[in-house]
Amino acid sequence: MSVSRYLPFARGILLGVAIAMVSSAASAQKREFSFAYDQPKNSGYGIGAEMFNKKLMELSKGTLSINQYPGAQLGTEAQTLQKVQTGDIDFVMLSTANASTAQPESGVFSLHYIFRDEAHAIKVLGDPAIIAAMKELYAAKMKGAHMLGLGSQGLRHMYGKKPVQAVADLKGVKVRVQATVTEDTLFPAYGAQVVHMPFGEVYTSLQTGVVDMAENGINNYLVNKHYEPAPVLSLTEHEANNAALFVSDKVWSSLTDEQKKWVQAAADEVSKNEPTQAFKLEHEAQAKLEKIGVKVVKSVDKSGFMAISKPIQDKLASDLGPNAVKVLGMVRNVQ
Repeated sequence: MSVSRYLPFARGILLGVAIAMVSSAASAQKREFSFAYDQPKNSGYGIGAEMFNKKLMELSKGTLSINQYPGAQLGTEAQTLQKVQTGDIDFVMLSTANASTAQPESGVFSLHYIFRDEAHAIKVLGDPAIIAAMKELYAAKMKGAHMLGLGSQGLRHMYGKKPVQAVADLKGVKVRVQATVTEDTLFPAYGAQVVHMPFGEVYTSLQTGVVDMAENGINNYLVNKHYEPAPVLSLTEHEANNAALFVSDKVWSSLTDEQKKWVQAAADEVSKNEPTQAFKLEHEAQAKLEKIGVKVVKSVDKSGFMAISKPIQDKLASDLGPNAVKVLGMVRNVQ
């Protein structure tokens, strides 16, 4: 057989090898990252994770994606924050309140009644200038990870076996709060006793009387079944349930400039759209709770809470630091 007759066959083999090599190289470039949060998948965090993954896969043409670890599978918020700093977790979404364990100035977002309503909260969280200021705030102290974007789980409310209709109803009441300077200052100012514990212990603590009340977003109250030991939800709207999305420096430094742009664009998608979806989830959760017989107290007199918290806002921000003062001023100026 002449050499020329072998050529098409040889070319076919070479083409097959080349395709296999290209396919292998593309496969080698594919990366899956861990993305952890402490709430169930049907929460604001879950919505944020889905948005992030969808946008990241779209921009990277499927080469970058995440594996979600919801429901505190990889630890509490404080633990996952430490793990993202050490590079043991790639991405984490957690409350800005719990992020204050690594950067106390993060507690500025926990100041009570600085968010006028849900529309104001949504605008603040999607504001590019405020996102930049919060990135600067975390960068000033946090090591091993940095903030990519902001998110929400709605506004926070109080719940227990009794209603909260005015600030006087909190006198002597044991309330589980997040471990921040802001909470530890404001709740005692209302007359309450503060108790700290991981989120996963709240249900049992309400059941056994270790705490009389807790406070959180409506959907979190629903999906974690806190209405079982605490069947009265009082819509105090005292605080925004803000969240932040972090990436480990280990992952960030391993990305090309183009990949970093994709990751940041995916995070921007979360900041822009997740808060609106999170508040929609809150409304749906309230309707479900009312349908199953949970008592929802809508006529809370917030004036007493506001009168107490107003003069404390500036002092706390000042005590926290210059970045906190800057962010507080920017939040108030968002119309």
